Amino acid sequence: MKKSRLYLFIFCLFGITSLSNAQEYPNTPPEVSPMPMKPEMTEIWEPEVPVITPGEKPGDAPSDAIILFGGKNLDQWVSQNDTTKTAPWAIKDGYFEVVPGSGGIQTKMKFGDLQLHLEFSAPDNSDNQGQGRGNSGLFFQNRYELQILDSYKNRTYRNGQAASIYKDHAPLVNAMRPPNEWNSYDVIYTAPRFDDNGKVEYPARITVLHNGVVVQNNSIINGLTLYIGLHHYPEAHGKDVISLQDHGTPVQFRNIWVRPL
Repeated sequence: MKKSRLYLFIFCLFGITSLSNAQEYPNTPPEVSPMPMKPEMTEIWEPEVPVITPGEKPGDAPSDAIILFGGKNLDQWVSQNDTTKTAPWAIKDGYFEVVPGSGGIQTKMKFGDLQLHLEFSAPDNSDNQGQGRGNSGLFFQNRYELQILDSYKNRTYRNGQAASIYKDHAPLVNAMRPPNEWNSYDVIYTAPRFDDNGKVEYPARITVLHNGVVVQNNSIINGLTLYIGLHHYPEAHGKDVISLQDHGTPVQFRNIWVRPL
């Protein structure tokens, strides 16, 4: 009889303890008694996060950026027609300009994932329309085009206007400034990943701010930029150059920098 009472007492005590634990840890089964957590148990101290100096104002390069054009020369670029030759575009007062018919230019360095800032202006003849006005292109890994075009009061197909992933994704909005004013692109680009057999495991993605406005929000790039045909990934590849297109119009560029990620 006494043993029965003792067992009943232990049972009741266990039940009360379990109920208390269930109230303290509502998502934990009553039979589990977790170790009490302390703040320092979830604090990560090493390795320390690297320190950089940000730009003084929006658009200025941070201290760890690679300057692709700082206003004076095109030393970081070469001709796409002949990569042993310097970039043939014209350097003006703090900017450079496409020389129509001279061919595109590309960086000497190769990149994969990156953050990029670029400013452009399209002082083209406003009588030109559609794809014939202020047309160029910014290519990542020399394959995937972010369209550059004067889309200010200039209608064209939506996936071919400024800030589109050309023939792939239209921008969310048209944030273009008038001709002769400077526009900016701020880009976060994630390169595609391929498996050992060359198949795409993870397609390229891109986020673009056009003049400070989000116009591509982690958009999937569906493959190689093509003028005719559906975009696709024909082959596996690694890091490659950034290139700018000569589309026959005098587009201007300045303040270009990149941060490999």
